[in-house]
Amino acid sequence: MISARSKNVLLVAPDNFSVELFPEKKMFRHLSAVNSIFPTIHELKPNLVIFDYDHVNKDIEKILRRMTSNPAYKKIKICCYKNTSHTKTDGLLKALGVDYIFYQDDLKKSVEGKNASSIFSTIFEMPIINLLARASH
Repeated sequence: MISARSKNVLLVAPDNFSVELFPEKKMFRHLSAVNSIFPTIHELKPNLVIFDYDHVNKDIEKILRRMTSNPAYKKIKICCYKNTSHTKTDGLLKALGVDYIFYQDDLKKSVEGKNASSIFSTIFEMPIINLLARASH
C-alpha cells in the first residue's frame, strides 16, 4: 500500500479540477499541461503522481510506459482517477504500472460513509480524499 505520508504529490488534471492547498510540509503541484509532466517530475521529485484518466486519456499509455521503463521513476507511486470502471481499460492500466485506480463513485462513498477503514484512508490522508471528492462534483 502507499504510505499515507506522501510528501511530494503531482496531480495531472485539467485546470477546472478543484484544488486547494495541502497541509503544511507537503509539496503539491497541479499540472494541466501533459507535455510538461516529465520536466515537472524531475523538478519536484514526487513520491506520488495522480493522473486524471479523462484528461490524459490519449497519452496515458505512452506516459506509463516511459515511467515504468526508466529506473529513475521506480520509487514513484502512480494513481489514476477515473469517472467509471471499465474492466479492459483498468487491466491495461494495472499492467502498465498503475498502483491504484479509484473512481468517482468510490470517492463519494468514502466521503459520505462513516467507515474510517475504507481503502482510501490507507492510501491517502483525509484532506486528499476531500479534495478529490469536491473535484468530482
